Amino acid sequence: MMQWYGEDAVFLSAGGYYHIGLNTWAGRNVPSAPRESASLFHLAILYPERRELARALRMVLDAEYPLDGASDSEALYLRDPDDNCVEFYWERPREAWTYGEEGNLAMAMQPLDLRGLLADLDGAARGE
Repeated sequence: MMQWYGEDAVFLSAGGYYHIGLNTWAGRNVPSAPRESASLFHLAILYPERRELARALRMVLDAEYPLDGASDSEALYLRDPDDNCVEFYWERPREAWTYGEEGNLAMAMQPLDLRGLLADLDGAARGE
């Protein structure tokens, strides 16, 4: 998050450049769309480096915003006020991917090590 405008708008960024502006200026007191209608369901934001995902986690925790989940695929999940899924993720380099005996990509939904992720921030502070 780069900048808030009161409680009504926020600008999101990666690398210091504004990418997304979100606001509620035209949506005050407007009911949410029915669940079965076509609407936003999932928003995924890819971070360029794991350390940036760690910074996002730190901001979420500092704001005391509830995490809806986290997975070993290096992803954090939250719910917005309209109950849409918001995913923050970092994609591991291909050389870090693991494969099963049959050559399939090994995938599991294990909890993400949040402390390990936050340790990247400590390493950055030490210049690692």
